[in-house]
Amino acid sequence: MTEQTLTIAPEAPDQPDVVAMLRASDAYMDGLYPPENNYMLDVADLMVPAVTFLVARRDGVALGCAALARREGYAEIKRMWVTPDARGLKLGRRLLNALEETARSEAISALMLEAGDEQPEALGLYHSAGYEICPTFGDYPEGAPSVFMAKRLG
Repeated sequence: MTEQTLTIAPEAPDQPDVVAMLRASDAYMDGLYPPENNYMLDVADLMVPAVTFLVARRDGVALGCAALARREGYAEIKRMWVTPDARGLKLGRRLLNALEETARSEAISALMLEAGDEQPEALGLYHSAGYEICPTFGDYPEGAPSVFMAKRLG
């Protein structure tokens, strides 16, 4: 992956190739968790003004995405996904960095997320980026399989 061909930028989530990527994410999560434990935003939810939706592309091909959903007093990371053929390329880290840069530019002081306990790679990425386990937040129910994490931004 070369720097010249990789882009991460805000895009509309209703583009056919992005919708296909979100459906692949949904199918993956459906294989890990029962429906009542999947808290993903759908395309309509991703298109509201309070959400910035980022897409990572290489040579025009969508390889990953992530969303920053602004909440009262913090922002939440949603819909972080990297396609299987792009895993191992540090694209998750780049998307996470782009979300943090967006949050900092808006003086958002904290990022929070909910991830499932069956996703050790995602949890490892967040932990290595300075996210720490935190109490349940928002409208999420307490308990497994959810893992809640937060990071204060300077």
